[in-house]
Amino acid sequence: QTLLQGIILLPLRAICIVFILLLAWLSAAIATCCQPGRGFLPLQGWRRRMIQTTLSSLTRMAYFVMGFQVKVKGKVASLTEAPIFVAAPHSSFFDAIICALTGMPSIVSRAENLSTPVFGTILSSLQPVAVSRQDPDSRKNTVAEITRRALSRGQWPQVI
Repeated sequence: QTLLQGIILLPLRAICIVFILLLAWLSAAIATCCQPGRGFLPLQGWRRRMIQTTLSSLTRMAYFVMGFQVKVKGKVASLTEAPIFVAAPHSSFFDAIICALTGMPSIVSRAENLSTPVFGTILSSLQPVAVSRQDPDSRKNTVAEITRRALSRGQWPQVI
């Protein structure tokens, strides 16, 4: 009976996850379409709210479909309390759960990830701090950008 459930549930879960991923891509594409100052200015107004609510909800839904139910104990630190949010060890797909629970903060990511189909659009909507491995000044530029965003007094989302 368990094998039969797996044979039925696995394709169903896969279809649901693909559908959720396409909805996330569509939401990210709409929110970043014709964005002024793309990458240099923070998303504001409906664009920022759309990313925070839609992508956060869709990410939670995807994890639920995969069988994960996450409960938060305590209170998530606000942007003014913690402009920089550290997640460790930062080595698996579980980092996305943290992003969903904290309102889809900006992340630090390899610049190459932004050109990935579908995921690149979603990642770009989070306004990441892009790190280039070919640029020798990249580490210094990344620290400067994180500092600039942290000191922006709430104009930029939290950086994780």
